[in-house]
Amino acid sequence: MASSSTSSCVKLMLLMPILVSSLIVATVGNLNQDFDITWGDGRANILNNGELLTLKLDKASGSGFQSKNEYLFGKIYMQLKLVPGNSAGTVTAYYLSSNGSTWDEIDFEFLGNLSGDPYILHTNVFSQGKGNREQQFYLWFDPTADFHTYSILWNPQRIIYSVDGTPIREFKNSESIGVPFPKNQPMRIYSSLWNADDWATRGGLVKTDWSQAPFTASYRNFKADACTWSSGASSCSSTTPSPSSKRSSWLSQELDSASQERLKWVQKNYMIYNYCSDTKRFPQGLPPECSA
Repeated sequence: MASSSTSSCVKLMLLMPILVSSLIVATVGNLNQDFDITWGDGRANILNNGELLTLKLDKASGSGFQSKNEYLFGKIYMQLKLVPGNSAGTVTAYYLSSNGSTWDEIDFEFLGNLSGDPYILHTNVFSQGKGNREQQFYLWFDPTADFHTYSILWNPQRIIYSVDGTPIREFKNSESIGVPFPKNQPMRIYSSLWNADDWATRGGLVKTDWSQAPFTASYRNFKADACTWSSGASSCSSTTPSPSSKRSSWLSQELDSASQERLKWVQKNYMIYNYCSDTKRFPQGLPPECSA
């Protein structure tokens, strides 16, 4: 654990991106324009003239939505407020994914908990249908008490997961050593709230308490600085006028030294599982990207 003085400094660093993130999502679109409710038989709703989206889960069904647009690279932001109270057995999934048997995917999954226990934030990256790249974290705040910003930066060099502007994970392009990287398949944004009490909480030992239903997760302030994909072409290769400097900034963005320090601090203090440290799982040797 970091010393108290170091910890205080880094906590201050953690707080500063929260202010930035609140500015980032200050100008946002209407959720009705960006998303379609895809399932749930009335359990998913877009409210307040498109400012709020809610997903509900009860014993009969969960619910979900997807983006109207497909994206090939981008910086995607959404504010979520997770299921409060005893949410054990529930999973709130928020992710990017393509289609087909060799799909690409970039996952946030929030594994519910017993009241008083911390949520587990589960991340994974799939490329050409291969995943098994899990990292899991506790959060440094109560994600059910208020909205927090969860973002994905996806460009040709790297994928960076961030929470309130603080990076928690970086997955670099390691194609040079034979590791496929998501870069050719456009992806939609998906989210769902569903029952996973066969595995989600303590490996399925804790079951969903349906007396607490309906469970509700809430979404707002979506923003995408991204290349949209339509009719086999990317908007980023379009000749239409656009703020190219803004576009190129995230297309080549990497972690600066301050962000690298925040990433190290989060991983030291809040990471609870890293596939790149799981030698029992990979007795023949860790995946090649772990040493890149």
